[in-house]
Amino acid sequence: MASDASMNGLQVDSGKNKDITRIGYAVDASLETFEQAARFSCDAMIVHHGLFWGKSQQIIGTHYRRIATLLTHDISLFAYHLPLDAHDRFGNNAVMARLLGLQQVVPFGEYHGVNIGVMGVHPEGLTLEQVSGLLGFHPDTGLHILPFGKERVKTVAIISGGAPSEVEQAVRLGADLYVTGETSHTMYGFCKEEGINMISGGHYQSEVFGVSALAEHLSEKFSLTCTFIDVPTGL
Repeated sequence: MASDASMNGLQVDSGKNKDITRIGYAVDASLETFEQAARFSCDAMIVHHGLFWGKSQQIIGTHYRRIATLLTHDISLFAYHLPLDAHDRFGNNAVMARLLGLQQVVPFGEYHGVNIGVMGVHPEGLTLEQVSGLLGFHPDTGLHILPFGKERVKTVAIISGGAPSEVEQAVRLGADLYVTGETSHTMYGFCKEEGINMISGGHYQSEVFGVSALAEHLSEKFSLTCTFIDVPTGL
């Protein structure tokens, strides 16, 4: 995606031209993630938030330690940011829509001219507590609920990660509920005045779905061993 500052795809090559048999997958490219990948003897890592974000960066300090850990242990790094939000099968938002049992799912959430979220309809309707439970959202993950709309919701709009202001698009399209990762102070008054529900499940927790779905697919297609490296931030 041209609108994505992330360097999607292969970011670090192990340089050994070896076969990949064990993949670690995680939300974030952090030192803790890479150290765990080394302990699990991973040949490669797939993450949502990579190491490079469209600008030159000196390989010093934390950035050096992360890259050095990958190279020392011969671990390649692949990162997929907005493509793994927007993908209609493996994307964070598509997976959340399936978990909620939404039907009539269509693209939603325009960002630089591209829709990265989804919107769909639940035939019977769900309570906000049911939505949070189905998605694994909890106060420990950063869950915040703004319950200013219907008690049972049918039309649900979803954008994972940090997209609080996109609730305005959800209002314009008549959604009963907007689901994202992060909230913001200014959205409280907006949601209350517009009478819409908003669930923020935590940036991290809203983005475990895409890497998990992609890893499951790769495991089945190529008979790879895939290990989820869970380093939750609670944010």
